[in-house]
Amino acid sequence: MTDDYDLLVIGAGMAGIAAATKCSSQGWRVAIVDELPYGGTCALRGCDPKKILRRGAEVVESARLMRDKGVDNGTLAINWGELMKHKHGFTDPVPHSMEENLNARGVNTLHGTATFTGPTHIDISGTTHKASKILIASGATPSPLDFPGQEYLIDSTDFLNLEKLPSRIVFVGGGFVSFEFAHIAARAGSVPTIIDRGARPLKAFDADLVELLINRGSDVGIEVQRRTSITRVEQTGSGYRVHVDGAGGPATIDADLVVHGAGRTPDLSRLNLETGGVAYNGHGVDVAGHLQSTTNADVYAAGDSADTAGMPLTPVAVIEAKVAASNMLKSDSMAPDYAAIPTAVFTIPELVRLGMLEHEARDSGLDVDVRYTDTSQWYSNYRIGETSGATKILVDRSNDRIVGAHLFGAGYAELANTISMAMKHGLTTRQMKSTTATYPTIGSDLSSMI
Repeated sequence: MTDDYDLLVIGAGMAGIAAATKCSSQGWRVAIVDELPYGGTCALRGCDPKKILRRGAEVVESARLMRDKGVDNGTLAINWGELMKHKHGFTDPVPHSMEENLNARGVNTLHGTATFTGPTHIDISGTTHKASKILIASGATPSPLDFPGQEYLIDSTDFLNLEKLPSRIVFVGGGFVSFEFAHIAARAGSVPTIIDRGARPLKAFDADLVELLINRGSDVGIEVQRRTSITRVEQTGSGYRVHVDGAGGPATIDADLVVHGAGRTPDLSRLNLETGGVAYNGHGVDVAGHLQSTTNADVYAAGDSADTAGMPLTPVAVIEAKVAASNMLKSDSMAPDYAAIPTAVFTIPELVRLGMLEHEARDSGLDVDVRYTDTSQWYSNYRIGETSGATKILVDRSNDRIVGAHLFGAGYAELANTISMAMKHGLTTRQMKSTTATYPTIGSDLSSMI
C-alpha cells in the first residue's frame, strides 16, 4: 500500500519537527520518520542532557571556589547515579511527548529506516511512501576512526548513559564533546586526558581564550596533549591502553574508558541517496542557498544533513528547517540568515564565540579595534571565587559596530545573547553603552568590555 504525502520529513529531531509542524499547520499532509526515538540528538543525546550533568559539576566547582571564603564544602561530591537519574527524568519522557505533540498537530509519525527507492519515493520498513516534497534532516553520527582498536571507544551517546563514571578517561579529539565531557568528569572525580592531533584544540574559537580555558582545566586535573595521534587502543586486564605518538615520541596512556570526541559527519549512509538522484558530499546534501537539492528539486535538506554555511548547532538546524519549509510552502528561494549566531563550549567556565575571529576580520579588509579585557579580577568573578576570565571584542572602526565577540568566563554564554541582539540589529558600541543594566550583574559588565 502506498501513502501519499505533501511532505515527508526524514529525521525527528528539532529541525525535522519544526518543518513538519510548520507545513502541517498550513494544511499539508505531512509524515515524519526516524529509526531512533523521537527528539533527536540535542534533546536526547546531546545539548540538553549534557547541560543537566554539567549542573552537578557547576555546583561542586562553585563550592570548591568558595572554600576558605565562608563555604565549607565538606564531603560535597557528585553522586553519578543520582545525577544520571535526574538526567533521565528529563530525557525519558521526550520521545512520547514529541510524538504526541506531532500527532495532535496532524503529523503522521512513522518509525523505521528510510531509504530512497526513487526521486519522490521512500521505503520505510517495507512500505513505499510517495511524497511531493522530502526534507532530509537526519542529523549526524560520530566520524569514522582509522586506528586499530577503535571499536573499544564509546561515543557521546554512551557517555551520557554511563551508569558509573570510571576513574581514568581518555577523550579522543579536541572539540566540543571532549572538552565539555572532560570538565564534567573532572568535577565528578575522574582524571581526564584529551588527545588532539592538532597544534590547537577548539580551532573555531579565539586562540588566546582557548589557552586560558586549557590552563583553567589543568587546575582541576584535565590534561591536554597536543600534536598527538593515537596509533592503537588495546584492551588490558583492567581497562585499555592507548598508544600515542606525540612530540616526545611514542607513549602509552592507561585508561578505564576511551571516548570518541573526534567530530561528527552527516548521517546519510542508509538513505540510498543515489537512487533518489540526490547529490551529496562529506559535508552533507548538496543544496542551493535556499536549501533545495541541486540535483532533485523535490528534495530539501537542513541541519547536519545539509552542506551549508551554517554552524552545526541545533538553533541553526531549526532556522534552516523553517526556511526550507517556508520555501516549499511558497515556492520561494529565501536563504537562511546566519548573522550573529552565538556558539558556546559549555566547559567551566564557558567559552563563547560570535561573528568573526580576529584574523578573519583583518583578512576581510576591516579596520578592527581589538578590545581585549582581562576580567579575572572583576567583581563578578571575585564574588564567586573564580580567577579566570577574559573577553575580546572586535569593533569595526568605520561604523563602531561589533563584528566579532569572544568571551571566556562564568555566565558569559548568557551575556552573548545581548551581544548577538546588538550585532543582529546593527547597534553601535556607543548605543550599547547608553543602556543602564541591573547592577551588580554580569550584564552590567558589558559596557566595560566594549
